[in-house]
Amino acid sequence: MSAETTAEETPADLARGETAGRARPWTLALACVAMFMLMLDVTVVNVALQDLRTSLGASFAGLQWVIDSYTLALAAFLLTGGSLADRLGRKRVFLVGLVVFTLSSLAAGLAQDVVTLNIARGAQGLGAALLFSVGPALIGHEFRGADRGKAFGLFGAIAGLALALGPLIGGLLTDALSWRWIFLVNVPIGLLALAAGMLWLRESRQPATHRVDWFGMLAFGLGLALLVLGFLRGESSGWTSATILGCFAVGVLLLVAFVLIERHLGDRAMFDLSLLRIGTFSGVCLATLLSNATSLAAVFLQLSYVQNVLGYSPWDTGLRLMPMMMTLFVVSAVTGGLLAKMAPGVLIGLSIAFIALGMGLMVLVHPHSSWTAMLPSMIVTGIGMGLFNPPRAAVTIGVVRPEKAGMASGMGETFQQVGVAIGVAAFGALFHHKVVVAFTASQAGSALGGTAHTVGQAVATGGTTTLSGSVAPGQLTAVTEAARSAFVDSLSSVMVLCAWVAAVGAVIAFVWIRRRDLHESAQAPVAAD
Repeated sequence: MSAETTAEETPADLARGETAGRARPWTLALACVAMFMLMLDVTVVNVALQDLRTSLGASFAGLQWVIDSYTLALAAFLLTGGSLADRLGRKRVFLVGLVVFTLSSLAAGLAQDVVTLNIARGAQGLGAALLFSVGPALIGHEFRGADRGKAFGLFGAIAGLALALGPLIGGLLTDALSWRWIFLVNVPIGLLALAAGMLWLRESRQPATHRVDWFGMLAFGLGLALLVLGFLRGESSGWTSATILGCFAVGVLLLVAFVLIERHLGDRAMFDLSLLRIGTFSGVCLATLLSNATSLAAVFLQLSYVQNVLGYSPWDTGLRLMPMMMTLFVVSAVTGGLLAKMAPGVLIGLSIAFIALGMGLMVLVHPHSSWTAMLPSMIVTGIGMGLFNPPRAAVTIGVVRPEKAGMASGMGETFQQVGVAIGVAAFGALFHHKVVVAFTASQAGSALGGTAHTVGQAVATGGTTTLSGSVAPGQLTAVTEAARSAFVDSLSSVMVLCAWVAAVGAVIAFVWIRRRDLHESAQAPVAAD
């Protein structure tokens, strides 16, 4: 150390630098562990859905609620989580999130009916909201410039690893033990992460604090819940019924009220509307919403096809999903190095374009195809999903100064989870409707007379695996053939629609996301776009 350096640095400065040096790897590690648990819960739940259906007697809408109760709570509380983190302290909110997520995972693993499970999943979503919103902000506070890009690259790779291992872990736990262990496995991990966080995380907050925006949170959460409820119940209650139209109307009105509340609160709002005037922030939020609405809905439907039509067990389903998940992991692991070399709009636009192309390739699957017909779709989709998350997370918080990273992260993650909740509900409802219509219109369905609609609903929920107990033996072969065709044809048409919606997201990313909108703390030493 030079004499000049010694003269300028006080013992307090050196102590702070040493503390920061120790905190950085622990901060990154804990954010990655939290992300691993949260992303793992997405894919392990998906492969266990059919076991949940038989164990708890859940309907197709009940299975959608297993996903949507989690994502609804996640979306509803993300903004509050980011806002609370900035105001009360990111370490404190992160640790509270770990406690809530761990306890609710225990409750989900012990649930005896689907209603209790979905309540526990909602509580999981609350804990996940705190972790989702704070994790990227903790990384953004500790890392700057090119180091931030590398940190987010690792962060994205861990998320990709969780998605990659999720189907195998979920299949193994479900087949070897029980579906309950896909939730119970979070308990020891959460306890260890909590102990490490208490010891090693550094506290950070935004100096200017305001009261929590409870009215805004209530309007947003209820509005979103009513929209999703309308999609989930539309098929059974009737799309033009007073109940469903009322859900959509009141949901939209509450979301409009939410915008008005946030505008009235100004800088005290949990949703900073001024950020939406930044083209890059609006672009990444809209692109994220469209990408997640389509890709996660597509995975939900693909897993249903593999298990309910092809007849694979959870473990075998997990194995057949590995080409997509391992591609996702490998690509996300190398994407961090691209953040400083490529324009963010180009990188995010390319990622969503790959996702759109991958979903479109599901047209290669026919009623009598083997699972290998899905390989082109899975690999191309995996490339897109692997490219997507690291630049999305970095750009979302990169447009604001570091002390407002919690709010920006919460807003970005909200668009992500709103996309999942609405996408799974809307595209799942469309798929369910198409299967029922296609089956009842078939020759075998017409021969069933008044029971065709009921059998069609069973096909949409459980594929061809549930037909033997509901159809006469003499009709079983013809009905199974019609059910298979209705299921696969409906899947292909919904996937094509998903591809077109995702393509719109890619165009938005190419046009709106620009490096010059990023805050100086997020700028890397590269040439301008």
